[in-house]
Amino acid sequence: MTRTAFDIHDGPGPDAETVLLSSGLGGAAGYWTPQLDALCRRYRVVAYDQAGTGRTGGELPANHSIAAMADEAAAVLDASKTATSHFVGHALGGLVGLALAQRQPDRLLSLTVVNGWAAIHSHTRRCFDVRLALLKHEGPPAYVRSQPIFLFPADWLARNEARVAQEEAHGLAGFQGVNNLHARIGALLAFDARPGLAALRLPTFIVAARDDVLVPSTMSQELAAAIPGARLHVAPWGAHALNVTVPAAFNTLLLDFLSCVPAKA
Repeated sequence: MTRTAFDIHDGPGPDAETVLLSSGLGGAAGYWTPQLDALCRRYRVVAYDQAGTGRTGGELPANHSIAAMADEAAAVLDASKTATSHFVGHALGGLVGLALAQRQPDRLLSLTVVNGWAAIHSHTRRCFDVRLALLKHEGPPAYVRSQPIFLFPADWLARNEARVAQEEAHGLAGFQGVNNLHARIGALLAFDARPGLAALRLPTFIVAARDDVLVPSTMSQELAAAIPGARLHVAPWGAHALNVTVPAAFNTLLLDFLSCVPAKA
């Protein structure tokens, strides 16, 4: 497998705990830019470009899986000399965290899943079917242009047209490729964490947005209910990428949760 590209952002001191950030379908470390300043005041932060995306690149097999992505995340921990970390994942990245927690629970201090799910919802599947049809019949430019509809609230989009246009241009220039996108979407559609959720025994925070048009917030509610002791927060506004649309509120929520996680002995 291609060596995964990652960034290490130093924390306040050598004893700072690490937070590993895992992005959604886009896969790029840069997705978490709105969180870096806040997190680095207390934590060492590692963010990475997932296989098949960004600086890591590479061609993915058609049978790519969330389990393989979890193994990749563990390899990033090894390569960054991180024995244990807090894990924060958005959507697909949250599924990676769930799989890693089930496969190697000793590597994680806590798990935060943002707008994720235990198993795919019929509505979310429909959204991906539409996006893949758009990719097939209209090509990458139309696919990339449609993405903000699924990520952001309509009023936020209207206020941030220039920013979104810039991100669309960047997304098209770094497009991960049709085959890789099919492999990654196939992996998230096939994932089912439900059989192992009741056995999880680590501090878990599930965050959702009620106005997420891609992943119904009820999926986060069901995920939280299935994990013993999980903490749940459903934001009234912010949509699928709420850590981007309301970063200050999201950062406060995340830091509050992380500060409550007992230090590892």
